[in-house]
Amino acid sequence: MKQDILSALDKVLDERKQANPTESYTAKLYDEGVDSILKKVGEEASEVIIASKSGEHDAIIHEVADLWFHTLILLKHHGLATEDILSELSNRFGLSGLEEKANRNK
Repeated sequence: MKQDILSALDKVLDERKQANPTESYTAKLYDEGVDSILKKVGEEASEVIIASKSGEHDAIIHEVADLWFHTLILLKHHGLATEDILSELSNRFGLSGLEEKANRNK
């Protein structure tokens, strides 16, 4: 199941786009728009930094999961799916970070 969690989340997040914003946190974020979603992504990124500074593994895992979740909401807001990101990562696999960055600047 762990390997299928991103696909399952994609499906749930698509469903939440149609849900009642008074009954679903995710639907509420979609309803409020990109600024609210971006605010949450920023908050969660900050919490990842704080957790990482503490060095507490459980806190890091929890906060990164929150960041990933809110990032997935952002992707869905823009009509993108986890598969789009996985494809990009797959394309980069085997390239050095320096090589990938140089390719972006062309």
